[in-house]
Amino acid sequence: MAHFAQINSDNIVTQVLVVSDNDQHRGHDFLANDLGLGGTWIQTSYNTRANTHASGGTPLRGNYAGIGYIYDRANDVFYPPQPYPSWTIALSSNWTWTAPVPYPTDGKMYSWNEATTNWVEVSGMPV
Repeated sequence: MAHFAQINSDNIVTQVLVVSDNDQHRGHDFLANDLGLGGTWIQTSYNTRANTHASGGTPLRGNYAGIGYIYDRANDVFYPPQPYPSWTIALSSNWTWTAPVPYPTDGKMYSWNEATTNWVEVSGMPV
C-alpha cells in the first residue's frame, strides 16, 4: 500500500489517501483522474519521520504527510506547521521544528514560552 497526499495551491496537505500496490506506480493519475478527485497528489511514506525510515529503509520526503502539513517543493519534503514563530526547520534538523534553546535534559517536564523564547518548567500534577 502507498500513501498519497493531496496539496492545494498553497502547498498545504488537504487529505492523505491510501492506494493499492497495483496502482501505486501511477498514484497521482489514479487519484486525480481515475477516481476523479483532481488536484495534485504526492506520494508520502507512512514509515518516514524526521527524515528517517522506521524500518531502516530510504526515507521519503522528510516526514509522513498529515492534514495541514506543508509541502516544500524546493526541498521535496513534508513538514508540520510551525509551532512557534521563533522555531526553525531545516535539513540539519531532519525536517523537524527546532526551538532556539535546546530542551532541558534534567528529566523534568517543560513547555515552551514564546514570549521569553525559553522553556518553562511544568509543575507536577496535584496529589
